[in-house]
Order: sequence, then structure tokens, then C-alpha cells
Amino acid sequence: MSTIFSRIIAGEIPSYKVAEDEKHLAFLDVRPVKKGHVLAIPKKPVDYLFDMPEQDFLALHSFARKVGIGLKAAIPCKRIGTAVVGLEVPHVHIHLIPLDRIEDISFSLPRLEFTAQEFQEIAASIQKEIQL
Repeated sequence: MSTIFSRIIAGEIPSYKVAEDEKHLAFLDVRPVKKGHVLAIPKKPVDYLFDMPEQDFLALHSFARKVGIGLKAAIPCKRIGTAVVGLEVPHVHIHLIPLDRIEDISFSLPRLEFTAQEFQEIAASIQKEIQL
């Protein structure tokens, strides 16, 4: 199954990576609802979260936790919210979104726009806070 995320993993499409290990990748959402909106994905493509083997499911959440801790240290906010929707790209992904109010995690909000330079600066600030 080839998806936009598979192409990002393969390096065919550029991304603003914030963390990576052998089995996972985290990068900035290029259509963020909040500054610092990150997607954490498994490198092995699986369409539906609950179709993942339990070990892989737990490993993805452990990876997302580490990314979320670093994200909160880099982007001032009250909390990091998570969401798994799974309808827009058929490849499991966890949204990690800095929150100051519950409405911040609404996907019906207008998406923010940043320049490539701004995305690079945001990614770099998050990268330096993540402890894998």
C-alpha cells in the first residue's frame, strides 16, 4: 500500500522531521491546526489503528509519548492533545497538537500557514527537546 506517508518515509516527498527511530517517524503536519502540530506514524504501513499487532500499537504510542513530551517543552501550551482519526490518509497516524483550549484540536479550524523557513525553525526547536 503506497500512501503519501510511505513516500515521506522513502524520502520521495520532503518533510519537516522532528524524530525518528527504526520503526517510527514524527514530522510536522504541513496543514497544521496549531503551531507545532506533529504526526507520529509507524514506518510499516497499516491502514487502521486497531488492526496493528498489539506490540506495534504499544510501540507507536510509546514513541508518540516521547515526541509529545519534547513537543510540550518546545511549544508553550497547557497540554499536548492526541487524536487518531484515520480517514484522510490510509496509514495509521497520531496527531500531537499543542492545546490551550479544547477547540485547538478541532480539525474544522482554518489550517495555519508557515513558510518553509518557519517550518524548519519549528521542527528544529522540537527536535532538540525530544529524548528517544
